[in-house]
Amino acid sequence: MNTFMTIHGEVRWLVAILAVVIIIKFAIGWLGRRGYTSLDRSLLTAYTILLDINVLLGLILLLFNGGFSGPRLEHATTMLLAVIAGHMTAMWRKSTDSATKYRNQLLLVVLSLLLVFFGVIRLRGGFTF
Repeated sequence: MNTFMTIHGEVRWLVAILAVVIIIKFAIGWLGRRGYTSLDRSLLTAYTILLDINVLLGLILLLFNGGFSGPRLEHATTMLLAVIAGHMTAMWRKSTDSATKYRNQLLLVVLSLLLVFFGVIRLRGGFTF
């Protein structure tokens, strides 16, 4: 289980880094009135895949490594909400308005990243590092 815990912890950083890249790219695309590209869609796809992988690892750890304590259940719930927010970006996949697509997907990625941030903080018991 230590291997799962290590991978789960490291994927969290990949999620955070990719979210920051998406936030910057989508803010530039939205404010600069640029066209939505296949790279943008690929970045979102990679982001949701990383979220899915990490939530799967987290569920394995929750079920098979130490039980259902309050903070762990709160962490799992918050992370499931983060994954839902990440997947909600697909609602604008077929939109033809690039500005709307950039704005709405940007807001959902920010929301999911904030949920990840607060979920990790809750599990660790506060702002101690």
